[in-house]
Amino acid sequence: MITIHRNNQTFGPYSIDHLKKYVEEGKILLKDQAGQSTQIGLVTVEQILKQHQVRVKIQNKGNIFSQIQSLGKELIIPKFDFIKNDLFKDKKLLYLAAIGLAPAFLIRFTFSSYFTFYAIALYFSVIWAIFFFYLFKTKQVETRKTILIFFLSQASALLLIWAQKLPVISSFYSMIESNSFFVKYFGFVAGVGVFEELTKALPLFFLMRNAKEPIIPQTLVFYGLMSGIGFGVFEGVLYQTSLNSTLAYNDAFFMNIARLTSLPFLHAIWCGIAGYFIAFANLYPLFRRGLLVLAIAIPALLHGSYDVFGWSIVGLTLTVLSVLLLVFYLKRSGDYQSRLINI
Repeated sequence: MITIHRNNQTFGPYSIDHLKKYVEEGKILLKDQAGQSTQIGLVTVEQILKQHQVRVKIQNKGNIFSQIQSLGKELIIPKFDFIKNDLFKDKKLLYLAAIGLAPAFLIRFTFSSYFTFYAIALYFSVIWAIFFFYLFKTKQVETRKTILIFFLSQASALLLIWAQKLPVISSFYSMIESNSFFVKYFGFVAGVGVFEELTKALPLFFLMRNAKEPIIPQTLVFYGLMSGIGFGVFEGVLYQTSLNSTLAYNDAFFMNIARLTSLPFLHAIWCGIAGYFIAFANLYPLFRRGLLVLAIAIPALLHGSYDVFGWSIVGLTLTVLSVLLLVFYLKRSGDYQSRLINI
């Protein structure tokens, strides 16, 4: 005798003849798990039938058209009950539609203009925000502050664009065009790295200054990630509508994708590291100067070094190192707090 096991339920026992009959009628599936008293463990119904040299021919209930007709119209074209708002109570459906269809609607209603680039950038920003919120949220994280930080970072980016015209700052940026590797490297670290990381950190300083309670490092890491994403996607739009448009099709395509995905992510990671040390500087004011220097120096070094080496093996190694450092800092935050208390 044979028992059938499906979805934690047991049916039977059945004789081999009854099993054959039920399989042909579609009541038992060939891939259902089955057991028989003469063996240990479960196998599929198909294997048991082969063991008994039994062949089955699964029946068809009518032709194709009669089968479709028997299913009924409502199974194929379901009636939506808009009056009771049942459709809109399903949050999974709303999330699915928003994430999947938003780009199409954004492209259609922004008329393939500059605003389309920015709208698509915002779309990817929301996805990044959900991802970071899932991984790094704390009880102190607030939606209002998250949105504020995101847009303050973009306002800071505009400030940096203006500041790059100042003689002192422009001299650092001019170094990146040097033929000397060391001058170029210094320009990327001390110029691009320092000024961009400082720009992304400005919203974090604003948040710390106006906080009503001490902000823990994990919380400021999250806000740092959001500030970095805001800066990264804004910078990406500028590149997509200027430099990238002059590249060959393949290069432009890949760089546009990078400007919406990996590069904003890296900006976020570096600013997350800055947020980590800024939070410690606020929690332990006796060491604030050193911690604030580290808050800008470490991300600037990683940022500038990556810009020098780009997508090479060295550059990609630096991206992995950046992520590892942030993870390491968060895991060891308790140790760092103990050390700062006991120094």
